Amino acid sequence: MLNFTKFERINPEKRDVLQRLKDFNEVYQVFTKQRAVEQSDRCMQCGDPYCHTGCPLGNYIPAWLKQTATKNPDLAFALSNETSPFPEILGRICPQDVLCEGACSLNTGHGAISIGAVETFISEDAFERGMKPKFSNSKNGKKVAVIGSGPAGISAATFLLRKGFDVEMFERADRAGGLLMYGIPGFKLDKTTVDRRINWLLEAGMKLHTNCEIGRDKSILELEKDFDAIFLGIGATSSNKVKIEGENSSNVHFAIDFLTGIQKRNLGNKNVEYIDVKDKKVVVIGGGDTAMDCVRTSVREGADSVKCLYRRDEINMPGSKKEVVNAKEEGVEFVFNVSPKSIKAQNNVASAVELLETSMSEPDISGRQKVVINEGSEYLEEADVIILALGFSPEVPLFLKELNVETNSWGGVIVDSNFKTSNKKVYAGGDCQRGAHLAVTAAVDGREAAKAIIKNLL
Repeated sequence: MLNFTKFERINPEKRDVLQRLKDFNEVYQVFTKQRAVEQSDRCMQCGDPYCHTGCPLGNYIPAWLKQTATKNPDLAFALSNETSPFPEILGRICPQDVLCEGACSLNTGHGAISIGAVETFISEDAFERGMKPKFSNSKNGKKVAVIGSGPAGISAATFLLRKGFDVEMFERADRAGGLLMYGIPGFKLDKTTVDRRINWLLEAGMKLHTNCEIGRDKSILELEKDFDAIFLGIGATSSNKVKIEGENSSNVHFAIDFLTGIQKRNLGNKNVEYIDVKDKKVVVIGGGDTAMDCVRTSVREGADSVKCLYRRDEINMPGSKKEVVNAKEEGVEFVFNVSPKSIKAQNNVASAVELLETSMSEPDISGRQKVVINEGSEYLEEADVIILALGFSPEVPLFLKELNVETNSWGGVIVDSNFKTSNKKVYAGGDCQRGAHLAVTAAVDGREAAKAIIKNLL
C-alpha cells in the first residue's frame, strides 16, 4: 500500500467519442485486474478514512481497497456487498467526485483513489468467476410488501431477503428498476446490469408484480391486511415546471418523458411513442445529472444541435463534473448564466426560449452564491424541441390517504428516525420522503428502513 507516489490516479478508459455516439452502450470500460490492483495500492489506509464517512452508505472502502491490492478478491467482494445493495451499479452511477473520492485524503495533491472504478471491478470480476450475492436459505415467516422497484425498493428488498423475510415487490411500470431502468440512459448504466440484480432477488425468493399500480390493480388495504409491514419506495416522479409563459407548448417536454420513451424503444418496445429529436435544434433547461442525460441522449439521437441552458456558472453546476466533461466531448454546447423568462410559441408550437442573462452574487455565510437577474438583457435562443430538466417532486398517490400516511407541505412522506410513517405498519424511504436526490441515498434509506422493520418484527 501507500504507492500513491508510484502510481498516478487513473480513470477508467472511455470509448472513443465517435464510436460511442453511434449507440447507447456504456462509455466507461471496467478496469483490468492489474489496473484495479495498482489503483487500490495507492490507498494510504487512513486511520480516520474520509472516503468512508463521505460515502452515504458508509462503505468499508479502505478495507476492500486493501483486499484488492493484496489480491484477496473474494473478501473484497464480501466487504463491498456487506453495506451496499448493488455496488456494481453505484460504482457506475454515483457522483464519486463529490462523495467518496471528493473526500479522499489524496484528492488535493496526488489525485483521489479511483474508488468507483475499483468498486465496479470488484463485483464484475467476482461475477465472472461465478460468485453471487448471498441471501438467507431459511425463512422467518414474516412478509413485507415493497411498493416501488427503484433504488430504495431494491435496497429494502435486498436486506430483508438477507434476513429470511418473504418479500413481494409491486411496480406499476412494465419492468423493475425504476430510476435505474428508465431514468438513467444505457450509456451510463447497461440495463442488463439492473436485470441481473433483480433476477438475484427473484432467485432469493422475492415475488415481483409488474404492471401493477397500487390503488388501481391492487388494493392497498389488502396489502395492509396480508403483510406484516409495507415499505414505500415510490420515488419522486412528478416533474417540476419552470412556470413561464409557453411551457405547455406541444414541443416542450419533461426530461423523464424524453428519457423513458427512448429507453423503452432501446429495450425493444416497438409500440412506444418517443420524442424524436433527429435533425432538430434541442435546448435542455437545467444543470443537473438529468439534464446531462438529456443532452447526451439527444446527440445520440442525431439532433442537429444540442444546447444546455443553466442559470448559474459552471462551477456551481449541481451535477457530476465528469458528466459535463463527457457532454462537451460529445458536442454539447453549454450556455451558462441564463434564466428562462418565457417560451415563444405560435399555434401551440414553441420556436424559441426568451432568456435573461444572470450574474452570481458574492458568497453568503454558507458560501452559496445567489443568482442575480441582469434586467434588460433579454435575448432569444431558437429551438425546435425544448426539454425541461428541473428536478422532480413526490407524487401523492390516493392510497396514502387510505393508509392514513401523513405527508408534508411539498408532498413528501413524513417518517420518524426509523423510517416509520404515521401508520405503524408502513415505512418509507428514498425520494418519496427526502425529495429528489441520489440513487445512493435512496439505497441508504432502503437499507435503514429494512433494519428497522427487521428489529420491529423479529
